[in-house]
Amino acid sequence: MNTASASPARPIKLHRFFLSGHSHRVELFLSLLKLPYELVDVDLAAKAHKQPAFLAMNAFGEVPVIQDGEITLADSNAILVYLASRYDAGQWLPRDPVAAAAVQRWLSVAAGPVAFGPAAARRATLFKAPVHAEEAIARSHDLFAVMEAELGTSPFLAGNAPTIADLANYSYIAHAPEGNVSLEPYPNLRGWLKRIEALPGFVPMVSSRVGLAA
Repeated sequence: MNTASASPARPIKLHRFFLSGHSHRVELFLSLLKLPYELVDVDLAAKAHKQPAFLAMNAFGEVPVIQDGEITLADSNAILVYLASRYDAGQWLPRDPVAAAAVQRWLSVAAGPVAFGPAAARRATLFKAPVHAEEAIARSHDLFAVMEAELGTSPFLAGNAPTIADLANYSYIAHAPEGNVSLEPYPNLRGWLKRIEALPGFVPMVSSRVGLAA
């Protein structure tokens, strides 16, 4: 049964930071769903995300946050689930229990190994964050080895069609070279990135000339 809602009456506001992969995964999904949206850039350098107005939307003081009419939501993966549940008929977040669990597995990977692997390594180079870069790079290669094997048997992370599992993991992996993590040893992984980039409505995240991408 198709339970998706119609397009929102007014554009969804996406409060984001343009170099944030967490923000990009939400922007990418909004674009792929062809939903109207408005980008609201948050000045992290000025600590706008720690001011009362922003903390009222997300007490953790982190981007992204969306405002969809009367609904305000934080956390990129939670936002992906919301958008898929409200505006998609089941492609991006399958209703079948086994398929839904397969998607959830990769949402957990995005919040764990990706966050502490390629995302952390990129923070070390791009933002000079106090990260143990070598450990983050090693975790990245451990993750990519697993993904390389799994993407040898299916075109997308949770099966034969793209889901929010792919979007949750794409941004930081695509920009892993910015954190000195090479993608060259992983042809299946690179093929997966290209398949996402070929989706109608794909929008890229801003690239930074740091690390191996310098």
